[in-house]
Amino acid sequence: MSHIDAPSPTHVASNPVLRVAPASPAAAAAYFGASLAFHADVSDVASALADDGDPGFVVVDSRSTECWDQGHVPGAVHLPTALIAEQAEQLLDRSVPVVTYCWGPGCNGATRAALALAERGFQVKEMLGGFEYWVREGFPYETWQGPARREADPLTAPTGADDCGC
Repeated sequence: MSHIDAPSPTHVASNPVLRVAPASPAAAAAYFGASLAFHADVSDVASALADDGDPGFVVVDSRSTECWDQGHVPGAVHLPTALIAEQAEQLLDRSVPVVTYCWGPGCNGATRAALALAERGFQVKEMLGGFEYWVREGFPYETWQGPARREADPLTAPTGADDCGC
């Protein structure tokens, strides 16, 4: 294993990555541990849903009806963020964790939905990548016309392997 010397103060000042020093290992462990309590990725969600039986959570699509019709995760509950206050109690069980999603990484709709659900007493995680990465990783989805699936994008999903090894 090679040893890497600490960067010089001059190098740090001109380096946009190190201009703000990395957190201490303890602070980083706390942050990343907490992050996993708040987020799940599409591969993990797909894997849990593919197993026979109850995955232990429900998936919520927080987008509009037009977006839902365009495509959604099979088995997801359609609950647009704007309707959470009036419909969450009827559609969801507080004892079952919820995983929210919206369009993709450029959209914070799933975050807003997760916040609205958490404020109402639901355990919730956000699915990182949203519907975009669900489709890009080659997982099946449903549209108003029926089931659909696209080939996995080799830039977002492993090729020739069941998982990326992470």
